[in-house]
Amino acid sequence: MFSEPLPANVISTQVIDANGRQLSHAATSKLGHQFPYLGDGLQNASTHDPARVYHRDSSDITTDTVRISPSDAVTRRAVVCRGVTAEIVQAVRPDRIEYCFCAPVHMLVLYEQGVRDDGETSVQGLRRSTLRDPRNKLTFVPADHTYRESHELRALSRIAYFYFDPVKTSLQGNKGSAPTPRMYFENAAVSDTARKLISSFDSASEDNHLYREALGVVLAHELGCLDSTKAPVQTLIRGGLAAWQQRVSAAYIEEHLAEQISLKTLARLVRLSPYHFCRAFKQSFGMPPNRYHTSRRIELAKILLAKPTASVTEIGLTLGFSQTSSFSAAFRRATGFTPTSYHRSLG
Repeated sequence: MFSEPLPANVISTQVIDANGRQLSHAATSKLGHQFPYLGDGLQNASTHDPARVYHRDSSDITTDTVRISPSDAVTRRAVVCRGVTAEIVQAVRPDRIEYCFCAPVHMLVLYEQGVRDDGETSVQGLRRSTLRDPRNKLTFVPADHTYRESHELRALSRIAYFYFDPVKTSLQGNKGSAPTPRMYFENAAVSDTARKLISSFDSASEDNHLYREALGVVLAHELGCLDSTKAPVQTLIRGGLAAWQQRVSAAYIEEHLAEQISLKTLARLVRLSPYHFCRAFKQSFGMPPNRYHTSRRIELAKILLAKPTASVTEIGLTLGFSQTSSFSAAFRRATGFTPTSYHRSLG
């Protein structure tokens, strides 16, 4: 069970003040600092390093991030984009770690690493879960919903948190309603965009800053689409690919998005006949391999189109479409928008 109350966090890494000075661990501890969440003044800090979090003064500090106890059992890094804050929480020792969150912002959790021997997860409105191995799964907590989690770690965890400002992002549920809470679900589009965002932490260039902001917009869009489609069945489908076969085939497709991939090549990778592979792939991913390949191209196209200088022709060629017309047709079939209209809608 969870203990009450959880203490405020102490963030010990990459905290920068409004003058661009890095605060010491002691200074952040004294302030009881948590990452500031997209206050209006943050937009005035654009002349500083956009890859870092800006601390202005104690009166502006908010607590719209996960609280963690004990706070010194983890390290935390964050970047602030327009409407979205992304944070990586890395366990540094195998303690029992507790997480707590309830705030007027939406939160997405991506479990990258970590296995627990004991513990539970709860999200307001859903049943509690004691899943031991949440790796590669997602949890979504709508604004003003309570999230609690405890991990008695067997393997050190690495968890990514994404906080969405409801005012500055268009994240909402079906027909404009409040988004639905979800626990330990899988969605390739959301996971891939989230991973791209956190993998951009280490570059502070202006181009990368724009790329991060574009990824934040796309991630909010992908989350908003979850309620407009039928939720995926979480139970294991008999006859589908094994977990390692899913990883191998999906990874190969990601690495060769711009190429034509034969069914024989994918089947050989997972040691199945083309016939059995195609049937098992469809049961595991909900669509045939060729359609999955196209859908992943379209998801990458969405990210590239979010860049201010996006060129439809160049993006189509990058993704392996021989003609702009074929790229536009495929994009429209998948999204209902032409690439140009999608690009303008994000602007």
